Amino acid sequence: MTQRPAPRRPRRVRGVVVPFTAAIVTAALITILSGCVSTAPTPSTPAPTAEPTTAAGTATPAPTQSTVLFVPGGTAADNLPIFTATVDSVWGSPQNVTGRAYIDALAAVGFDKAAMQLTSDTTTVGNPAESIQFSVRWGDQCLVGQVGPATGKAVTVILPGLADGTCLIGATVPID
Repeated sequence: MTQRPAPRRPRRVRGVVVPFTAAIVTAALITILSGCVSTAPTPSTPAPTAEPTTAAGTATPAPTQSTVLFVPGGTAADNLPIFTATVDSVWGSPQNVTGRAYIDALAAVGFDKAAMQLTSDTTTVGNPAESIQFSVRWGDQCLVGQVGPATGKAVTVILPGLADGTCLIGATVPID
């Protein structure tokens, strides 16, 4: 009888555990947050089906931060366009992985800092975070943004607020 060699254990490559763990944590957080939504999240930028036109038939420019407005008495849906435009503006800047830049930009257009939450832009060991989340509580809903190398683009959605009056689950950083 021929004896088979024992199966080889895969070699551990140094540094693989942290990205793998970050991917698992990100996937779990997305699963948790998506479980809180009863409807599909609103995409940050809808795909245009045709060039918008005015009554005269001329093309109108696509909305930008300068053409969308903050609506103090409006709904979360009313303010999603300015939230998205502001997030996209910071995402396109050199501060795109700095959480505080998003908070300051959102406050500059009219959102209340007291209603905001922000996750850390660094890990517990001081490395840059794979993604940053921030939110603005708006009534019983939340405008939530997520950016970072793991997302590849800025993502904004409206989610239901949590029962405790917050928007984000887990540790957040103080906002002054």
